[in-house]
This record gives sequence, structure tokens and C-alpha cells, in this order.
Amino acid sequence: MNVTIRKIGNSEGVILPKEVLERHNLRAGDTLNLLEDGTELRLRPPAEDPEEFERKMKIARERMKKYETAYRVLAR
Repeated sequence: MNVTIRKIGNSEGVILPKEVLERHNLRAGDTLNLLEDGTELRLRPPAEDPEEFERKMKIARERMKKYETAYRVLAR
């Protein structure tokens, strides 16, 4: 998919097609990380908030402990 770099005020930017925004659940104002990999440019959502990640890991640990026996049986 080709996009064009355009003048936006005193800056320049790329307009992302509506279909791409919808497919990736993005909206105006969302933040993306720009990664440079050799000659490639990649846009990615920012890494998850460390506090949110820790909250999710706490829940996962609790579930793993609660259902440890069942997980061991399923792992066989």
C-alpha cells in the first residue's frame, strides 16, 4: 500500500487509510512508535504500560496457582 508524505501545518506526515485505522482499532490522537530497521520504517503501538503489565501478570499468577492441578493434567 502506498501513502504520500504531505505537508501538515509546519510539519509533514502520512495519512493512514480509514480501512487500516479500523483494522488496527486506531483513532486520531492515538500514539504509535516509529521504528527504523535498516531501510524499513515500522509503526507499532507503544509498549504496554508497566503497571498494567504487572497487574495482568498478578492475575495470571493467581489463576495459575488456583488451577495448578488442572494445568498439570492438561499438560500431559
